[in-house]
Order: sequence, then C-alpha cells, then structure tokens
Amino acid sequence: MRRSGSRGVDRVERALLTVLRPDQVKTDDASLRVAARDASLVRPTPPAVVCLAESHDDVVAMMTIAADLGVPVVPRGAGTGLAGGAVPSGGAIVVSTARMNRVLDVDRDNGSARVQPGVVNLDLDRLLRSTGFHFSPDPSSQQVCTLGGNVANNSGGPHCLAYGVTSAHVLAVRVVLVGGEVVDLGGDDPEPCGLDLRGAFIGGEGTLGIATEITVAITPNPPVTRTLLLAYADMTSAANTVSSIIAAGIVPAAMEVMDQGIVRAIEQYVGAGYPTDAGAVLLVEVEGLEGGVAANEVAIRGIAERMGATSIRTAVDEAERALLWKGRKTAFGAVANIAPDYYLHDTVVPRARLASVLDEVASIGVRHRLMIVNVFHAGDGNLHPLIVFDRRDPGVLERVHEAGADIVRASLAAGGVLSGEHGIGIEKQEFMSAMFTDDDLDHQNRLRRSFDPLGLSNPGKVLPSSHSCADIQQLSSVPAGVWL
Repeated sequence: MRRSGSRGVDRVERALLTVLRPDQVKTDDASLRVAARDASLVRPTPPAVVCLAESHDDVVAMMTIAADLGVPVVPRGAGTGLAGGAVPSGGAIVVSTARMNRVLDVDRDNGSARVQPGVVNLDLDRLLRSTGFHFSPDPSSQQVCTLGGNVANNSGGPHCLAYGVTSAHVLAVRVVLVGGEVVDLGGDDPEPCGLDLRGAFIGGEGTLGIATEITVAITPNPPVTRTLLLAYADMTSAANTVSSIIAAGIVPAAMEVMDQGIVRAIEQYVGAGYPTDAGAVLLVEVEGLEGGVAANEVAIRGIAERMGATSIRTAVDEAERALLWKGRKTAFGAVANIAPDYYLHDTVVPRARLASVLDEVASIGVRHRLMIVNVFHAGDGNLHPLIVFDRRDPGVLERVHEAGADIVRASLAAGGVLSGEHGIGIEKQEFMSAMFTDDDLDHQNRLRRSFDPLGLSNPGKVLPSSHSCADIQQLSSVPAGVWL
C-alpha cells in the first residue's frame, strides 16, 4: 500500500524520481516502517521517503536534491545499530546503501581492499580468508552489519583488543557531503600530511556525510591460533584474570567474559560446550608464531590457576574453536531463551575497575527489579550488560531505561566513557554533557558544521540539542529520551 503523502513529501519524491528509477524510490507503508527504526529501543519515526542507492552517482544526486530542498538525509546500512543512529528525523530522506555491496578490488601485495559501503562484514572476511588475509574488526553482528555502518560507528568486536577498532583498518574513504560535493579522505600514505579528516569522519555516525567507497587494510592470517576456555566460580575471579594477563605483558587477540546467565542461554541455543555450572567463563584467544603462542598459553594457564579457575580447556581443533566462538557470537540471539526482549548497553571502564563496576551493575539490576546478564569485551573493558525483560509487563520499559541510565552513570563515575562501539546516536545524547565540557561540545559542533554547514546530515544525533546548530534542532523530530 502506498502511503498518502503531504505536498512536501510529494515534492521530494518527484525530485528524486528525476534522477532515480521508480523502484529505487520507496514511499509505501512497509518500506517506511522498516526504515523508521534500527535495533535500538528508540521510538521509530517514519521518514518521507526511502531511497535505494546503487552507485556513487546515486548518492551524489540524492545529496544534491536534499540540499536544494532543505530536507534532512539519514544514511542507513543494515539497520543493526543499537543507539538510534539510523532512526530518521521527521520528513527525512533515508538513503540505504545496502545495494552498494560490491568488493571492488583486493590488493594482496599492498594489503588493502576497496569496497562499497553495503558489503557485509562477514562476507568480506570470508572472501579474504581464502587469500591468506582477513578483515580484523568483527562485531557480534558481523553476519549482517555492513562496512558503511562499521565506519559510521567505528565498530570493534572481540578481536579489537589486539588489532584495534575500525579506524585502525580504514585507509581512505570517499565521502559525499550534503549538496553533492565529493571528498576523498585519507589515502595510501601511512603518515599523510595535514589534518586527519579520515579519522574525523570515522565514528561520525552519519552526521558528516555518506561514505560511498572504503579502502581498508587487510590483515595476514596468523600462523597459529589457540583458543582457551577458562571457567570460574564467580565473575570477580574472571575479571581479575583479565587484568592479570595484561599486567603480565600478554596481549591476546581476544578476551571475552560471559556470566552464568548468558552461558546457560547459549548452551540451550547452540550447545557450544560451555560449563553451565560456572559463575563466569573467560574465552581467551592467542595468535602468532608457534613458540610465542605456546609460551603465552602456558603463562595464561598459570595465571588462571592462581586466580582460582575451576577448569581450563584449550580447543583441540578448528571445529571446536569455531564452536566456542559460535557460542560467543550468538549470545544476543540466545537471550530469547531467557525473555523475549533485551536492552543491550555499551560503556567502557578501566580494566582495573571491571570487577567493581560489574558488582554495581548487579546492584542496579536488583534495585530496578530486572535481570541483567553480562557478555563483554573484557580485554579493553568494553561492557555489554544485557537487560532482559518482557515489554508486555506494565511499567517495565521505564525501569529498563532507568537501569540503563544508572549503568552509564556508574561507568562514568569509574573513569569510563559512554560508548566503546555502539555510538551515541540518540540513546546517550543526554549524557554527553556529563562526559564533555561545553568547550569540548562546541568544538565537536564546529567540526560537524565544517562538513555539513546546512545541518542536514543525520540531524538530531550525537550532540545534545543545547550544543547543536539551530537548523538541526528545527529539523529534528526525534528528541533524546523518546523510547519505546
């Protein structure tokens, strides 16, 4: 069914149809509803129109029309974001890059690949593995999330401990600004002259423009990989093991902690072989040359024993290793075995404060009468508390959001930061002033306006309204704190 539009919507649609095919311009109710939300709990807002970009030129045409008509533009990848970053403002054009999904070039000699923004993270990784390389950032949503979204949120994943988040693997980005101007940020030179505008764009959450081509560094596959599963009676012992491993000078490729609640859900879901009687499990992966990996495994086993590990297991082959990681990567889906809904949070705290902050998270759950399970990137202190609930329960959503806010406050009080990889979006706008000074926020807004003077690129996101340009405030109809 076609959605009945206003004159403004019809005007936008007519303009877009002068540069795009009819099947690329969607105004039907189903398309608008899908594009109205992402994976967050932010209340959906239907856009005016959804455009399915198929090329760089399509994006240039859309951004030119947006500027001419003064209409906001919201970039959209796979819609897997968890902070409301892809929830459109009212009357916006949603530009979907999902059809821009080609790997344009793989240069093994120079260790790079050029891709379009709609390439799925895991598809690129699988393509590269057969050539002796891989793409290191591996978010839990890598089966569906796209490279454009990874760049927008500066995504991480379990292996960012050793390899770094997306910004460490992006060499260059071709960007279309509002108005249709095209800029190439970064390049092959590891130390380019001038300002690092590539770095400024990555993590911009779509507020600076739309990426149409991304050049990424690809990583040689390690000669040897060994994966250990350590079990503990309690979360504190697992968290302290993480700190002790790093203190010993060992930097594994990944260190992931899961508590008993999520472990039991995972076992019901995929049967990964995790011990369900453990209070917490720690998944540690080490990579490199055989001698170094073997030495690190011995050292980690010794630390685990001193920290009170109740069992220590090393995957005997690739099949067992893959199963252990399947459990970790399907943790969020496994939550359905506990409750039908969840709110996944994302903050980062100093490793030395992991145990105390996790104790506070548990207290927050008790205080708000909610179940919270934990699965997180322990190596870099990136917490992902999962508040599980049933939204049909009266008043539960209010308690869920109050608990989420308390988790953010506890993380900041411990010297942490608002987000490790999910971004700010709408979810954490209200906390930006708690982390940054007025001068900080003013300079962030100045940077934003240098890319987008009209304030039309993903308005109403990241910066609180008191520190955002006036035209953005007027365009946005998605104020912070509007939740399902």
